Amino acid sequence: MLILSRKKDESIIINGNIEIKVLEIGDGKVRIGIEAPKDIDIFRQELYKSIQEENIEAAKSNVDIKEMGKLFSKNGKNNK
Repeated sequence: MLILSRKKDESIIINGNIEIKVLEIGDGKVRIGIEAPKDIDIFRQELYKSIQEENIEAAKSNVDIKEMGKLFSKNGKNNK
């Protein structure tokens, strides 16, 4: 892990196209701003972990393909 010290209004650059800037320091919190390309996903760690856990649970579930097909067919009947 790289550990850096930054003051208010100072920033770091990652990979030449992601800027992380310290916006405010106070009350035991640091507010940061992140500028990154739109194709870069940025999540708070707790949200990212939650998404990963949901994806793992979804991958474990057993899906009945025939039942799934009924959900997408007209009136719940398979059109053949």
